[in-house]
Amino acid sequence: MLTELIRHPFPPLYSPDSRKLILGTMPSPVSRKNQFYYGHPQNRFWKVLSIVFQAPFPENSKEKEKLILSQKLALWDVLSSCKISGASDSTINEPEANDFSKILNDSSITAVFCTGRKAFDLYNNLCRDRTGIDSVLLPSTSPANQRVSFDYLVNAYRVLAR
Repeated sequence: MLTELIRHPFPPLYSPDSRKLILGTMPSPVSRKNQFYYGHPQNRFWKVLSIVFQAPFPENSKEKEKLILSQKLALWDVLSSCKISGASDSTINEPEANDFSKILNDSSITAVFCTGRKAFDLYNNLCRDRTGIDSVLLPSTSPANQRVSFDYLVNAYRVLAR
């Protein structure tokens, strides 16, 4: 698969009440096609959140947005652009970080959670000094991360409900 330059295609999801920011690396090709975060049907992100927050499974982008905002969460990605092959975070080159100043100024975010090791490392290397907020590493919900059980994901993501 070819490595191509990708620019982040959609804005952050947050409100003035958002307190916790969840960050991935960059939307996958399927998410970009579906025009929303964690859009691959086998990605376990939305199933995990629906269990953690005891909410109905969100079937569409509007319901997903409602779930995030109703729990005072925010959703975005670490990178504004990068070169990447498909959805493989291990192929990321030339990463450029998003500017978090607007989202942090316009919300009540005090905690950052990264969904996967690559997002965590990129955030810490490119963003931590500018945001002043430490990040918490959560396991990736990606279909490529099947070695992590669904129950383990649910337990790890419960930190978002505290």
